[in-house]
Amino acid sequence: GHDSWIISLPQQVLDSACPRTGVKPLVPFLKIDQGLAPEQQGAQLMKPIPHLDDLLSRAVEKHMFGTKMRSVIKLPGDGVDSVVEQQFGLARQILVTGLVPIIEPEVDIRSPRKAEVEDQLKAAILAQLDKLGDDQSVILKVTLPERADFYREFADHPRVIRVLALSGGYTRAQATTLLARNHGVIASFSRALTEGLSTAQSPAQFNAVLDEAINAIATASRT
Repeated sequence: GHDSWIISLPQQVLDSACPRTGVKPLVPFLKIDQGLAPEQQGAQLMKPIPHLDDLLSRAVEKHMFGTKMRSVIKLPGDGVDSVVEQQFGLARQILVTGLVPIIEPEVDIRSPRKAEVEDQLKAAILAQLDKLGDDQSVILKVTLPERADFYREFADHPRVIRVLALSGGYTRAQATTLLARNHGVIASFSRALTEGLSTAQSPAQFNAVLDEAINAIATASRT
C-alpha cells in the first residue's frame, strides 16, 4: 500500500496548528489559489493571488510540504498556453521557498474537443518541465485522459515527483477504469471518492461505502 496520504488544506489552517494523524503520515499541501477568473479563450485562469510571498512564508513556517492551485481548460487554443504559463510562473515562485507545487490544469471532461486540449496541454507542460532546474521538482494533477498512458512521459520525467489524476466529474466506475489504463498515475479523487456517501447513512453504512470506494481506487492506482 501507499505510505502516506496527500491532503489539501484551506488557507485558514495557517491560523491553527498543523494537522496530525496517528494512522498514516499526512503530507499537507496548502490551497493557495483564490478561485477561477471568468472564462477567456476557452479557459479559466486563476484569479490574482494577493500577498503570495507572505502566504508562502507562512506555509513554510507551518511545515506545509507544498501548495495546490487549480485552473480549468475547456477548448484548445491560446487559453491552454496561458493556463500552463500561469501555473508554471507561480510554480517557480513557490519552488524558491522550498515548497513543492501541485500544478493542476484541469481539462473539463465535457469538452467536445478534450483529446485536442490534451495534445496541446501535454506539449506545453513538457516544454515547461524541460526548463526547470535540476533541483526543482513538481507534482502534476491532471484530468484522466482520453487515451491510455497518454501522460506516461510526465510519470517518467525527472522533474516530476508524482502524477495525480483528478476524477473531474466522471463516475467512480468510469474514473477507476480510466485510471487503471494509465500506468504511473495515482488517484487524487474527491468527487468520485464521495459518490454514494450520504449524511443519512449510519456510520457503518457510510464506512462500508467509503471503504469500497477507497479499495477500488487504490487498486486502480497501483497499475
